[in-house]
Amino acid sequence: MKNLFRFCCLLAAGASSGHSTVAQAQPVPVAKPNTGLGIHCPAARTAARRPLSSPRHGQQMARYDVKYYKLDLALENTSVAVAGSVRMQARNGGAALDSLAFELYPTYTIDSVVVQGRRAPGWRRVAGDVSAKLAVAVPAGQLFNAFIYYHGTAPSSGPRSGLATNQDPASGVTVTYSLSQPFYSYQWFPCKQVLTDKADSSDVWVTTTLLNKVGSNGVLQRVTPLPGGKARYEWKSRHPIAYYLISVAVAPYVEYTNYAHPAGSPAIPIVNYLYNQAAIDQARPQLDLVPAMIENFSSLVGPYPFANEKYGHCLVPTYPGTAIENQTMTTIGAIDDPILVSHELFHQWFGDNVTCASWQDIWLNEGFATYGSYLTLQALSPADARTFIDQGTALVMSEPGGSVRVLDTLNVDRILYQRLSYAKGAAIVHMLRYLLNDDAKFFRALRTYQSTYAGRAARTRDLQRIFEAEAGRSLQYFFDQWYQGEGYPTFTVRWNQSGNTLYLQSSETVSMPAVTPFFDTEVDYKLSFADGTSQIVRLRQGQPVSGYSLAVAGTVTGLEVDPQQWILNGEGTVTRDPALVLGTRGGAAAARLSVYPVPCREYLRLAAVPGGPVQAEVSDASGRVVLRQGLPAGADRLVTAGLPAGLYHLRLFDGQGRVSQTHFIRE
Repeated sequence: MKNLFRFCCLLAAGASSGHSTVAQAQPVPVAKPNTGLGIHCPAARTAARRPLSSPRHGQQMARYDVKYYKLDLALENTSVAVAGSVRMQARNGGAALDSLAFELYPTYTIDSVVVQGRRAPGWRRVAGDVSAKLAVAVPAGQLFNAFIYYHGTAPSSGPRSGLATNQDPASGVTVTYSLSQPFYSYQWFPCKQVLTDKADSSDVWVTTTLLNKVGSNGVLQRVTPLPGGKARYEWKSRHPIAYYLISVAVAPYVEYTNYAHPAGSPAIPIVNYLYNQAAIDQARPQLDLVPAMIENFSSLVGPYPFANEKYGHCLVPTYPGTAIENQTMTTIGAIDDPILVSHELFHQWFGDNVTCASWQDIWLNEGFATYGSYLTLQALSPADARTFIDQGTALVMSEPGGSVRVLDTLNVDRILYQRLSYAKGAAIVHMLRYLLNDDAKFFRALRTYQSTYAGRAARTRDLQRIFEAEAGRSLQYFFDQWYQGEGYPTFTVRWNQSGNTLYLQSSETVSMPAVTPFFDTEVDYKLSFADGTSQIVRLRQGQPVSGYSLAVAGTVTGLEVDPQQWILNGEGTVTRDPALVLGTRGGAAAARLSVYPVPCREYLRLAAVPGGPVQAEVSDASGRVVLRQGLPAGADRLVTAGLPAGLYHLRLFDGQGRVSQTHFIRE
């Protein structure tokens, strides 16, 4: 499917632009920009920062655990006026609660706050922080209900606001819709904006003009006709939900529904609200791919988390390429790109079912969602999958530094930074897959992550522990380099062949030596032979200069570093150096190991171990690394009990990058 898939975020690092925060009197037509940019998130707010709640206000909100939200609002598709109430059910976790802290944008008037049937005598507001004094304190451990009645207008009706009203220029349809990520829910409903405090369930009721439809989370229970040409849409979800994933979209929509049929699951409705039949006809080629995407993702990372409710899309007139993965119903600016569609869909697993516990770890949402697009390409358009990886790599390396870990979690531009949170985050996922060197383990790790943290929030260290369990070793070095660290390596390679031995020396340089001076990583090398065949060998770059000697069965004519682009690395040079032979010019020192018994069973003894501690690496006949053991100085026994019968290649690496090697048979 040539040219069908495009990597949308390649240039998005430069896509941010300023916007007004002045409320618009009329809906704003949103013209399609001619940049061709696609942004897999709410459009970036240049220099946008959320005012920091006072420490005391944060402490007050931490005193209770939200269990349920019910929004009962009056909304129209022609303005950002909001009126109604929010019921918040919560449990008081500690001492008696004498005040209720929550967040609501200051443009709204609070009419009343009622807690446990008693009206609050007053409240204090500082910017978006609200603290209502309770008529009667809520005892420790008690479940309580708070009703907040309010009205007003959202702070801006532009296309980059928490709640916006805009007009699609092609159809003339006007839509009011929410885009709440990362912390703009308080621009349209009172809430507690804390990622780790998911509501266990939610209801969204919206009263609007009878001609409108309202899209939201979960299942549409009923549409109740009301006097005055109005109707109330009543949506119900019984899955945990993060505050920013609660959503609305109001417009005179038409509906297009199709179904996914994952193995072992009931049919999943995919409910799509679009402007008109022409919009349906235009979007149908992409929408009809969604069932296959759901089925593919379900087979790889576990069942669709909201299978008993739905999936779907609400089309809104924001910038094309802008979308947010609102739970069970993505809000999206254009349905013309399977990359974007699959990205938002994969968020239902990574971002919605399991949500990052801090914006510091946004890559757990965005990096995985970006990788979801790659998984879709692998399944539906394999020829385009490599292009996707190459373009993502180019975006990451368009600048030398930057950490995936977000230190400034109030800076929207940094949180939603395409180059690091999206592209480099996806590269980390790709490298974890390479590190495990076994897709069964990789996808099992993802399924374990999904099942362990379902309906909850997780941190990078939680994911790390799961991958360490699959790898059977600590991966702290990996996350120190790629998540905490900055930059990427470049490998300069010299090689030579003497008889049946290939000598190879790899020198690593890095783009940010002051931050991450060395990347400890395995690297694939593609060896091309005179007879037209090729072979890929995997070697560990354990030192800045690492040397190897390899037994080869033919004449090597060329060598390529990381031919399948598994790891982030710059373009180094590869040179044949006739002077590079065993023990010369600092080249790859190697020795033939003597081992016994051959064949072996439970263990293999090493007759001549290099001095000092060594790392043993065992590969099977296909070249796949199946065993690694660290051997302390003086150790002479390698445990082979866990290996199946077969022929193996053993290499010992010492601290200087020198290699000793041999073959052995396990019976």
